Amino acid sequence: MRGTTLVAVILIVIAVIALAFQVTYTTHRNIIDFGPIQATTVEHHTLWLPPIVGIVALIGGIGLLVFGKRTG
Repeated sequence: MRGTTLVAVILIVIAVIALAFQVTYTTHRNIIDFGPIQATTVEHHTLWLPPIVGIVALIGGIGLLVFGKRTG
């Protein structure tokens, strides 16, 4: 497998992951810690990639697959 083909496949995989999935994680934070009295909160965070990132990676990967074979 040539280098440009490998880079194209990696870009396409990154594009599919960026368009299909969102990364979520949870954090626990103490609000009050006063002796025996404790209050905590649970916060859910989402790491969101803009769809343009996936679209650009997909176009770049397909472009490398198509035009990389013509020049080589």
